[in-house]
Amino acid sequence: QVQLSESGGGVAQTGGSLRLSCALSGSTLGRYAMAWFRQAPGKNREFVAAVREDGRIYYAASAKGRFTISRGNVMNTVYLQMNSLKPEDTAVYYCAADERPYEYYSDNYYDYWGQGTQVTVSS
Repeated sequence: QVQLSESGGGVAQTGGSLRLSCALSGSTLGRYAMAWFRQAPGKNREFVAAVREDGRIYYAASAKGRFTISRGNVMNTVYLQMNSLKPEDTAVYYCAADERPYEYYSDNYYDYWGQGTQVTVSS
């Protein structure tokens, strides 16, 4: 069965950086679309960034220019490099994957999810 494993969360100061990692296991299929979402306390889960199965990349406006999503050398691994962190980036970050999401920005269309990793940015 497909599983996603995330790592790399933690605490950073305002203006600092963190790098999240996610690896998909349990599938013999090809390349998946992979994405990062986040959920802050009391808020809905929101889109952060996605890399399509064909390599195209999308960012939320809040992430553009500060975050970089990239694929690893191992198939179906993905990273999220987060720079210039702000307190409002504090959230649980989730990795998601799907063979071909109908919409890349919506969490409704990803079948597989990681357990989440906490990112806390102190002011």
